[in-house]
Amino acid sequence: MAREMDRDADGAEETGPERTCIATRTRHKVDDLIRFVAAPDGSVVPDLKRNLPGRGVWVSATRDAVAEAVRKKAFGRGLKADVKADADLPSLVEGLLARQAREALSLANKAGLVVSGFDKVEAAIGRGPVRVVVHASDAAADGVRKLSQALKRRFGESAAVEMTLRGLNFEELGLALGRSHVIHAALLDGPASRLCVARLRILERYRTGKTDRDIPDNPGHEDGKPLGQS
Repeated sequence: MAREMDRDADGAEETGPERTCIATRTRHKVDDLIRFVAAPDGSVVPDLKRNLPGRGVWVSATRDAVAEAVRKKAFGRGLKADVKADADLPSLVEGLLARQAREALSLANKAGLVVSGFDKVEAAIGRGPVRVVVHASDAAADGVRKLSQALKRRFGESAAVEMTLRGLNFEELGLALGRSHVIHAALLDGPASRLCVARLRILERYRTGKTDRDIPDNPGHEDGKPLGQS
């Protein structure tokens, strides 16, 4: 069965690369939103892969926006159905996004594309094609500042901002990498790291609400090559 066309908050068909958030009634790129559908039991479930059948609605990819959609009972109106959006839906979405990010980071690590530890990350910044530097969300400011300065020296100030992500805390980073107390990590360039950047990006946005911070699809790249690679 073909998936029903998604509709915006006013019922108009959504055919372009943007969708309307049912909580804020603002339009965003699909990558900045989360799709939700109604499960057979009437519950509202996130469709993170955007491939579940049936009518879907879209919410800005932040915890506050999902909570607002629950509070406003916007899911029932958007889905045109008698559905139940549980109060813990924002936490459920966060847990799923965090798991996706940890799994993607673990895959990148198994592919040999992750280095961790302050000294190793600093060395990687100085010599290799670094795609992004990952700081634990609870990392000390001094370590973050020193590595940010290293990025600025190597790649320039604007690239350094784009090449920093802070979606996971130190326990989550350690769980993903099979080590204890991971505070800083660097992702080198490769297919697995590109997926990881996307997963970390949406998790950071969801947890912090920083929807205006748009990490490019190829951060730290020029002319199709990772910075630091000739």
